[in-house]
Amino acid sequence: MKILVLSSLYPNAVQPRHGIFIEHRIAHLAAAAGDAIRVVAPVPWFPSPRRVFGRYADFARVPGTAVRRGMDIHHPRYPLPPKVGMTAAPWLMAAALYPHLAALRRTFDFDVIDSYYLYPDGVAAGLLARALDRPFVMTALGTDVSLIPRHRLPRRMILDAIGRAAAVTTVCGALRDELLLMRAGAERVSVVEHGVDLDLFSPPADRERLRRELGFCGPTIVSVGHLIDRKGHDLAIRAIAALPGVTLMIAGDGPREAALRALAAALGVSERVRFLGHVDQRQLPALYGAADVAVNAADREGIANVLLEALACGTPLVATPVWGSPEVVRVPEAGLLSADRSVAAIRDALGALLANLPDRAATRRYAMRYDWRETGRRHRALLAAAVEGVAVSSRPA
Repeated sequence: MKILVLSSLYPNAVQPRHGIFIEHRIAHLAAAAGDAIRVVAPVPWFPSPRRVFGRYADFARVPGTAVRRGMDIHHPRYPLPPKVGMTAAPWLMAAALYPHLAALRRTFDFDVIDSYYLYPDGVAAGLLARALDRPFVMTALGTDVSLIPRHRLPRRMILDAIGRAAAVTTVCGALRDELLLMRAGAERVSVVEHGVDLDLFSPPADRERLRRELGFCGPTIVSVGHLIDRKGHDLAIRAIAALPGVTLMIAGDGPREAALRALAAALGVSERVRFLGHVDQRQLPALYGAADVAVNAADREGIANVLLEALACGTPLVATPVWGSPEVVRVPEAGLLSADRSVAAIRDALGALLANLPDRAATRRYAMRYDWRETGRRHRALLAAAVEGVAVSSRPA
């Protein structure tokens, strides 16, 4: 089978952590049956790579082509003008990609389009699939269900694309339930959970020695993610301010760093909050493995990478009860859900978990159910059914 993957979230040389879970999923999809795969990861066009333009300049610095994990990646540009971009994005993306895909078919006559993120990517995939007479599959990841469909026109375009897709997958049951509430056809939507690299993310051989090397002493909590408001690092800082002796490690960079540092100073906990900046993925297992608890205080997630990565390292979680998180934190070995997304609830959950930490080996065993190989196998079966024209029935993970 020849599979064309379409996603604007695919990681690249300039944004190496951008949608890295998609890259993992595709790599294991390829390994499931040795299929041929090409990745088309469109990037918004921007005229200048000068850093003065901030994140927009990143778009200009992304190379046109690359090879990652043995797969050819193409980064064609598409226009995304301000103000009208939200509504027009699927059409602009599809129009820009059509000549590229038509040319690609001369050397790689793909059987199916496998798209990630419902809007604009999935809707654009539907437009391209119709023009190129190929089936397509859509995968929902999080805000493409929890946030974007609040806008009337994108919601209508998403539902229209779902109605024409061979299959739709979601990374957690909560996203599937929301799509059904939006009146997406239940027979088309299946849950195919994300996985985690169980070889990379594993418990340390000597945890006490690792803690000494990292300078960890006393109860230590780690919060991993981009430094933006919706990740809730501020809630974690406020929570540990009420937990004497507890240290918080924040791994990530982003526009809210200065504000978060100021908050820690204002609360008098600067000495107990360490900002680590961007941490490379291969260094994350040591950070998770040395910490006592990983906290995720986000306001919306599909299934966050941090949840599965921490569990695979034997580290239990405190997570806010949003979207897919309750589907992961559902047994004592996984940790605790906070009662709600408030400082008091997060503080109470952290305090309760630190007072009664689960066996780390049991936490690791629980994490082993999230195996990328099984994700790849299940997703590949949906793609094969799409190519064969077989109706795909809904099956929870």
